[in-house]
Order: sequence, then structure tokens, then C-alpha cells
Amino acid sequence: MEGQKPESKGRDLKGRVLRAGDLVGYQDGAIVSRKIISGEKGTITVFSFDAGEGLSEHTAPFDAVVSILEGRARVIIAGETFRLGPGEMIIMPAGIPHAVKADERFKMLLTLIRQP
Repeated sequence: MEGQKPESKGRDLKGRVLRAGDLVGYQDGAIVSRKIISGEKGTITVFSFDAGEGLSEHTAPFDAVVSILEGRARVIIAGETFRLGPGEMIIMPAGIPHAVKADERFKMLLTLIRQP
């Protein structure tokens, strides 16, 4: 496709057309992650979760946006469960306990922007 750079094995993703879900594969019994951008102002990370895996309840000092790329996930915020599918997103508020669970394999994009 015109304007796209060919795939490379390098880690630099800048200036390339990307499919976020293709940046991480599934591993049996595991969560796989790959940071796309990481800096003092925030991070963007792609995750894949095998069925049955999850992130235990925790808090974060900044709001975080979870966008589901494929599969389905449960996101629990302050004890309330939200079921999300491809193309759906949710904001996990700063300082509020939250968790992520995989009833089936799924991939998500996590965006964290640090605010003053």
C-alpha cells in the first residue's frame, strides 16, 4: 500500500502503519505486553491475555484507557463489572481499584497519560 513502510524486525515503530493487535501474540497461560510509546508524559501498551489470565485489583495514580482490540474482557472498577468487546473502551479512573480478567483470549490497548 502506498505510503506504508515495509515491515522490519527493528523495535522502532515510528512512521509505520501498524495494526495494534498484530504487535503481540498469544502465549498459553500468559499475559504478553509490548510498549509502543513510553515517556515521562505517558505510555501506550498492547497486551494479549490468554483465557483465565488477568491483572489483579490495583490502583494507578492517573486515569487509564482500555480499548479492546479482539476477544472479550471483564474490567472491574470499584467492584462493578463491565464486559467489553472489540471496538469498545473504558476509562479506569485514577485512584480507584480496578482489575482486568480474560474469560477468553483477548487483546487490549492501554493508554496512560500522566497529568500534573
